[in-house]
Amino acid sequence: MKPDSIDRPRITILHYTAPPVMGGVESTIFHHGRLLAGYGYDIRVLAGRGSVFHPSVTFDPVQELDALQPSALRVRRELNEGKVTKRFRDLRDRIAEAIWPSLQGGDILMVHNVLTLHNHLALTAALHQLLVERQAFGGRVVGWHHDLAWARPDIAGELHEGYPWELLKKPWPGVLNVVVSDARREQLAELYGIPGAEIAVIPPGVDPARWLCRTDTARRILEDYRLLEADLILLLPARISRRKNIDLAVQTLAVLRNRRHIDARLLVTGPPGPYSPTNVEYLKELLAMREALGLEKAAHLLYEAGREGSPFVPDDQTVASLYALADALFFPSVEEGFGIPLLEAGVMRLPIFCSCLPPMIKTGGDEAHYFRADATPEAIAELIAKVMAREPAYRMRRRVLHAYTWETIVEEQVLPLLKAISEQTTAA
Repeated sequence: MKPDSIDRPRITILHYTAPPVMGGVESTIFHHGRLLAGYGYDIRVLAGRGSVFHPSVTFDPVQELDALQPSALRVRRELNEGKVTKRFRDLRDRIAEAIWPSLQGGDILMVHNVLTLHNHLALTAALHQLLVERQAFGGRVVGWHHDLAWARPDIAGELHEGYPWELLKKPWPGVLNVVVSDARREQLAELYGIPGAEIAVIPPGVDPARWLCRTDTARRILEDYRLLEADLILLLPARISRRKNIDLAVQTLAVLRNRRHIDARLLVTGPPGPYSPTNVEYLKELLAMREALGLEKAAHLLYEAGREGSPFVPDDQTVASLYALADALFFPSVEEGFGIPLLEAGVMRLPIFCSCLPPMIKTGGDEAHYFRADATPEAIAELIAKVMAREPAYRMRRRVLHAYTWETIVEEQVLPLLKAISEQTTAA
């Protein structure tokens, strides 16, 4: 849900590199940038390497910020030996001069890793010079700490006492500190000598559509049906035909939702079968059943997703995406010659719930979960609920989709943080 339309501050995000450079920090910058821009924020990314990665995000390249540029690498080699040379001081001053114009007019500065990592200490020192010594930035600063150099024994030999290494283990005045986990908060609190309550924890996230949707059509289905909000997605890959027993699937869905209180969804992939006129009548029965059970937003007959009156027929890549989106295969047919969806579900590691027809028992062996084609919806719902409750991969998937999508993290954690910063700035 978008917040009310108000004036949004300009946010400058600073790091050594930006997308499309690969990395966890770069991924965070990408998703924070695109989502906050969607909320109306003016986003500017300041980095030494990268390029424009979203039409609503400004990319401002400053070569001196790249920790892998030759001058930075020479200085780092000297610093690793404990030598603070004129070369370091000159680079620090050049960086401060180079980034100062880009900081003008910004309201909030998000600095990723630079305040706690030694990758580019000349940049760290330049920022300290501008933000702390000169107090040249009038906005608020957020130190977003993914890694802590002084908490890593593996690089202890590259750190030394005194300036500039001490900048990495002391809290900077006026900086709001954010870390990516509770473990990092404990480490930073000990390092800084401050209460953990003064440090915010905002984890990174995942973009489910990127991993689950191979086609734009699959992404549209994901978004239009709000599938990420579901507790359980059951896939029934078949044309609409009476022998596919889809009415039993719809009735089972109603039990899962109304009696088990599970936000379950059913995806039926095919249009009415073309070879029997009774399939059209069966479709009418299914639509009437769906309406009577109040399942219009839960039992999805994907043929309805077509455009301009044409039935929707998914291509192979979209079908593969639907298998990836689903939590389980639900295949209650009363007659099958083989049951190809069991093979497809096996490839996609989906739990299988199917009627106990001989061809499907032969295919599924002991790895599928069977029920009689004339079983009650209550019995089938109980089977599905019990099996899925024991599936660690399913439980982990739901945990991630409910709490760790980038959209959820930005809406529930990043936006409140920005709002609090803006209110504090206004009050001051």
